[in-house]
Amino acid sequence: MRALVVDDEPLARRELRRLLGAIHGIEIVGEAGNVDDARTGIEQLAPDVVFLDIRMPGGTGFDLLAQLDRVPRVIFTTAYDQYAVRAFEVNALDYLLKPIEPERLAAALRKLQTAPVPTGAVSAAAPLEQLFIRDGPHCWFVPLRDVSLFSAEGNYVRLLWGKERPLLGRSLTALEQKLDPRRFFRANRGQIINLDFIQGVELGTGGRLHVQLREGPEIEVSRRQAKLFRAAMTVR
Repeated sequence: MRALVVDDEPLARRELRRLLGAIHGIEIVGEAGNVDDARTGIEQLAPDVVFLDIRMPGGTGFDLLAQLDRVPRVIFTTAYDQYAVRAFEVNALDYLLKPIEPERLAAALRKLQTAPVPTGAVSAAAPLEQLFIRDGPHCWFVPLRDVSLFSAEGNYVRLLWGKERPLLGRSLTALEQKLDPRRFFRANRGQIINLDFIQGVELGTGGRLHVQLREGPEIEVSRRQAKLFRAAMTVR
């Protein structure tokens, strides 16, 4: 199991390395002391798990997760207990308070061994299957198969995900390049639809199509995209 240690305190990193070094099956592939270095380490080293501090130079651990496309499993390590509820709301594997006790670390690693590997972290070339989104005070791990619609709002993207409408801090074009083309289709300049959520299709004027999403709005497929849409629906 490949691990990355992220903490702004060198002594804390050293102590966690010592504790992990005594546990069979854990390989520490690197460490970082701030958000920027942690993001680079995750992208380059592709760890299976990140031991992540909350407060660091350059932002918080939550800020870091929001900057990642592919999020590994996370065990928070912090001196602050007030973030625990929020950590578990974003599906953190565990939340360890400093000083970390060996017994608590062992319990967290047992969870790690039985937890499913997040499919979104399998390969940098594979389509995204989940995103971590921070929108104001709220955070989510969003499984993309459950998102019915992506709509551009300037340089941001609004997701239609059940009853939630989180805002993602990247452009629709950048997101499109990472989505599974077998599931998601660019209906027009400003919207991408999940083909699994299509309830019905009607012919509009000028060669356009109107797609009704299940429990969602009606989306116009531009004339330019209509032929590609028919082909995409044929192979499903």
